Amino acid sequence: MSTQESVRQQAGTVEASEALRLDQEKTEQLVEALNTDLAATYVLYHQLKKHHWNVEGAEFRDLHLFLGDAAGDAEEAADELAERAQALGGVPLAGGKNLEENAPVSPEGDDVYDIRTSLRNDMEMYGDIIETVRDHVDLAEGLGDHATAEMLREQLVELEAHAHHLEHYLEDDTLVTDASTQ
Repeated sequence: MSTQESVRQQAGTVEASEALRLDQEKTEQLVEALNTDLAATYVLYHQLKKHHWNVEGAEFRDLHLFLGDAAGDAEEAADELAERAQALGGVPLAGGKNLEENAPVSPEGDDVYDIRTSLRNDMEMYGDIIETVRDHVDLAEGLGDHATAEMLREQLVELEAHAHHLEHYLEDDTLVTDASTQ
Protein backbone atom coordinates (compact mmCIF):
# COMPACT_ATOMS: atom_id res chain seq x y z
CA MET A 1 0.00 0.00 0.00
CA SER A 2 1.25 3.43 -0.89
CA THR A 3 2.39 5.71 1.91
CA GLN A 4 1.42 8.73 -0.14
CA GLU A 5 -2.12 9.86 0.52
CA SER A 6 -4.19 12.45 -1.25
CA VAL A 7 -7.91 12.31 -0.46
CA ARG A 8 -9.89 13.80 -3.33
CA GLN A 9 -13.29 13.50 -1.66
CA GLN A 10 -14.19 12.16 1.74
CA ALA A 11 -16.61 9.26 2.09
CA GLY A 12 -20.08 10.39 3.02
CA THR A 13 -19.82 13.73 1.26
CA VAL A 14 -21.64 15.03 -1.80
CA GLU A 15 -20.28 17.67 -4.10
CA ALA A 16 -22.95 19.25 -6.27
CA SER A 17 -22.66 18.45 -9.94
CA GLU A 18 -22.96 21.57 -12.06
CA ALA A 19 -23.49 19.52 -15.20
CA LEU A 20 -26.59 17.72 -13.86
CA ARG A 21 -28.15 20.89 -12.45
CA LEU A 22 -29.61 19.38 -9.30
CA ASP A 23 -29.20 21.34 -6.09
CA GLN A 24 -27.07 20.10 -3.20
CA GLU A 25 -29.95 19.11 -0.92
CA LYS A 26 -31.54 16.98 -3.63
CA THR A 27 -28.30 15.27 -4.61
CA GLU A 28 -27.56 14.45 -0.98
CA GLN A 29 -30.92 12.67 -0.65
CA LEU A 30 -30.42 10.85 -3.94
CA VAL A 31 -26.89 9.72 -3.11
CA GLU A 32 -28.08 8.43 0.27
CA ALA A 33 -30.86 6.46 -1.44
CA LEU A 34 -28.49 5.08 -4.08
CA ASN A 35 -25.97 4.06 -1.44
CA THR A 36 -28.73 2.26 0.46
CA ASP A 37 -29.66 0.38 -2.72
CA LEU A 38 -25.98 -0.29 -3.44
CA ALA A 39 -25.49 -1.78 0.02
CA ALA A 40 -28.62 -3.94 -0.27
CA THR A 41 -27.61 -5.13 -3.72
CA TYR A 42 -24.19 -6.26 -2.54
CA VAL A 43 -25.69 -8.14 0.42
CA LEU A 44 -28.06 -9.82 -2.05
CA TYR A 45 -25.17 -10.56 -4.43
CA HIS A 46 -23.14 -12.33 -1.74
CA GLN A 47 -26.11 -14.37 -0.54
CA LEU A 48 -26.94 -15.44 -4.10
CA LYS A 49 -23.32 -16.44 -4.70
CA LYS A 50 -23.34 -18.47 -1.46
CA HIS A 51 -26.40 -20.35 -2.68
CA HIS A 52 -24.91 -20.72 -6.18
CA TRP A 53 -21.85 -22.39 -4.66
CA ASN A 54 -23.75 -24.66 -2.28
CA VAL A 55 -26.87 -25.75 -4.17
CA GLU A 56 -27.39 -29.53 -4.38
CA GLY A 57 -30.10 -31.93 -5.42
CA ALA A 58 -32.08 -32.95 -8.47
CA GLU A 59 -32.57 -29.35 -9.61
CA PHE A 60 -28.88 -28.51 -9.07
CA ARG A 61 -28.07 -27.46 -12.62
CA ASP A 62 -31.05 -25.18 -13.18
CA LEU A 63 -30.75 -23.55 -9.77
CA HIS A 64 -26.97 -23.23 -10.04
CA LEU A 65 -27.34 -21.42 -13.37
CA PHE A 66 -30.25 -19.24 -12.17
CA LEU A 67 -28.44 -18.20 -9.00
CA GLY A 68 -25.26 -17.45 -10.95
CA ASP A 69 -27.18 -15.30 -13.43
CA ALA A 70 -29.09 -13.53 -10.64
CA ALA A 71 -25.84 -12.79 -8.81
CA GLY A 72 -24.32 -11.45 -12.03
CA ASP A 73 -27.33 -9.19 -12.53
CA ALA A 74 -26.99 -7.94 -8.94
CA GLU A 75 -23.31 -7.17 -9.52
CA GLU A 76 -24.15 -5.19 -12.67
CA ALA A 77 -26.91 -3.32 -10.82
CA ALA A 78 -24.51 -2.45 -8.01
CA ASP A 79 -22.08 -1.02 -10.54
CA GLU A 80 -24.83 1.15 -12.06
CA LEU A 81 -25.90 2.37 -8.63
CA ALA A 82 -22.34 3.26 -7.63
CA GLU A 83 -21.65 5.05 -10.90
CA ARG A 84 -24.86 7.06 -10.62
CA ALA A 85 -24.06 8.06 -7.02
CA GLN A 86 -20.63 9.20 -8.20
CA ALA A 87 -22.13 11.10 -11.17
CA LEU A 88 -24.40 12.95 -8.75
CA GLY A 89 -21.31 14.06 -6.81
CA GLY A 90 -21.36 11.46 -4.08
CA VAL A 91 -18.98 8.79 -2.90
CA PRO A 92 -20.33 5.27 -3.40
CA LEU A 93 -20.15 3.02 -0.37
CA ALA A 94 -17.34 0.49 -0.43
CA GLY A 95 -16.03 -2.32 1.73
CA GLY A 96 -17.93 -5.40 2.88
CA LYS A 97 -18.47 -4.27 6.48
CA ASN A 98 -19.56 -0.79 5.42
CA LEU A 99 -21.96 -2.17 2.83
CA GLU A 100 -23.52 -4.67 5.24
CA GLU A 101 -23.90 -2.03 7.98
CA ASN A 102 -25.70 0.34 5.58
CA ALA A 103 -27.96 -2.23 3.95
CA PRO A 104 -31.67 -2.31 4.82
CA VAL A 105 -31.49 -6.12 4.55
CA SER A 106 -29.55 -8.71 6.53
CA PRO A 107 -27.90 -11.79 5.09
CA GLU A 108 -28.78 -15.23 6.35
CA GLY A 109 -26.26 -16.97 8.61
CA ASP A 110 -23.01 -18.50 7.41
CA ASP A 111 -24.33 -22.07 7.61
CA VAL A 112 -25.50 -23.95 4.54
CA TYR A 113 -29.26 -24.44 4.54
CA ASP A 114 -31.51 -26.72 2.52
CA ILE A 115 -32.30 -25.22 -0.87
CA ARG A 116 -35.92 -24.38 -0.05
CA THR A 117 -34.83 -22.38 3.00
CA SER A 118 -32.11 -20.67 0.97
CA LEU A 119 -34.49 -19.73 -1.84
CA ARG A 120 -37.13 -18.50 0.64
CA ASN A 121 -34.44 -16.33 2.24
CA ASP A 122 -33.51 -14.99 -1.20
CA MET A 123 -37.14 -14.29 -2.07
CA GLU A 124 -37.63 -12.44 1.23
CA MET A 125 -34.55 -10.31 0.56
CA TYR A 126 -35.71 -9.55 -2.97
CA GLY A 127 -39.09 -8.45 -1.60
CA ASP A 128 -37.47 -6.10 0.91
CA ILE A 129 -35.21 -4.61 -1.75
CA ILE A 130 -38.12 -4.23 -4.19
CA GLU A 131 -40.04 -2.18 -1.62
CA THR A 132 -37.02 0.06 -0.99
CA VAL A 133 -36.32 0.58 -4.68
CA ARG A 134 -39.97 1.49 -5.31
CA ASP A 135 -39.67 4.16 -2.60
CA HIS A 136 -36.47 5.43 -4.20
CA VAL A 137 -38.09 5.65 -7.64
CA ASP A 138 -40.74 7.90 -6.08
CA LEU A 139 -38.05 9.92 -4.29
CA ALA A 140 -36.05 10.47 -7.48
CA GLU A 141 -39.16 11.46 -9.42
CA GLY A 142 -40.23 13.82 -6.66
CA LEU A 143 -36.81 15.49 -6.67
CA GLY A 144 -36.86 15.89 -10.44
CA ASP A 145 -34.11 13.35 -11.15
CA HIS A 146 -35.79 11.44 -13.95
CA ALA A 147 -32.58 9.69 -15.03
CA THR A 148 -32.07 8.09 -11.62
CA ALA A 149 -35.76 7.18 -11.47
CA GLU A 150 -35.51 5.51 -14.88
CA MET A 151 -32.39 3.56 -13.91
CA LEU A 152 -34.09 2.37 -10.73
CA ARG A 153 -37.23 1.40 -12.67
CA GLU A 154 -35.15 -0.76 -14.98
CA GLN A 155 -33.51 -2.42 -11.99
CA LEU A 156 -36.91 -2.90 -10.39
CA VAL A 157 -38.15 -4.84 -13.42
CA GLU A 158 -35.16 -7.19 -13.10
CA LEU A 159 -35.56 -7.56 -9.33
CA GLU A 160 -39.23 -8.44 -9.74
CA ALA A 161 -38.44 -10.96 -12.48
CA HIS A 162 -35.91 -12.76 -10.28
CA ALA A 163 -38.30 -12.75 -7.31
CA HIS A 164 -41.02 -14.19 -9.57
CA HIS A 165 -38.68 -16.97 -10.72
CA LEU A 166 -37.85 -17.81 -7.11
CA GLU A 167 -41.56 -18.03 -6.38
CA HIS A 168 -41.88 -20.59 -9.19
CA TYR A 169 -38.94 -22.64 -7.91
CA LEU A 170 -40.61 -22.79 -4.51
CA GLU A 171 -43.95 -24.12 -5.82
CA ASP A 172 -44.99 -27.61 -4.67
CA ASP A 173 -45.37 -29.11 -8.15
CA THR A 174 -42.31 -31.10 -9.25
CA LEU A 175 -41.27 -33.95 -11.53
CA VAL A 176 -38.89 -35.20 -8.86
CA THR A 177 -40.46 -38.08 -6.94
CA ASP A 178 -39.90 -38.88 -3.30
CA ALA A 179 -38.80 -42.52 -3.10
CA SER A 180 -40.19 -42.83 0.44
CA THR A 181 -43.76 -42.22 -0.77
CA GLN A 182 -43.72 -44.88 -3.48
